[in-house]
Amino acid sequence: METQSINQKEGNVVNLDFKDSKYATGRRKKSIAKVWVKKGSGNIYVNGKKMVEYFLKANLQIAIFRPLTIVKRESEYDVRCSVKGGGLTGQAGAIIHGLARAIVLHEPDLKPTLKKENLTTRDSRAVERKKYGRRKARRSFQFSKR
Repeated sequence: METQSINQKEGNVVNLDFKDSKYATGRRKKSIAKVWVKKGSGNIYVNGKKMVEYFLKANLQIAIFRPLTIVKRESEYDVRCSVKGGGLTGQAGAIIHGLARAIVLHEPDLKPTLKKENLTTRDSRAVERKKYGRRKARRSFQFSKR
């Protein structure tokens, strides 16, 4: 899976060669992201699409750039992600986690900066299960005195 070609709406094919890249896995809720990072010009591809086409919300686009912005390397790395499971917010969180870990593999001296922002740590929060005798995980059924 070193070379991948991406078909865009215009019909042209972008050839991505990730032979000399670093790989990391990111997780958030039910989402799992496989992230490849290499030196490049700042392009981010998610599931074969450009990041701005996959994540249409501006806050998710800004969030994905956050690890690169913190270490001031916005236009130095090309990123290819394969993400599955969960919703868009969880997928964005998984990409952030994987991207931060891959950057640390590329440049180990950036680890304290990313760790201080809690980007290399997996966010273990997940949905709590529903309990019997209750309406949701903690919410009780409505109580009527009369």
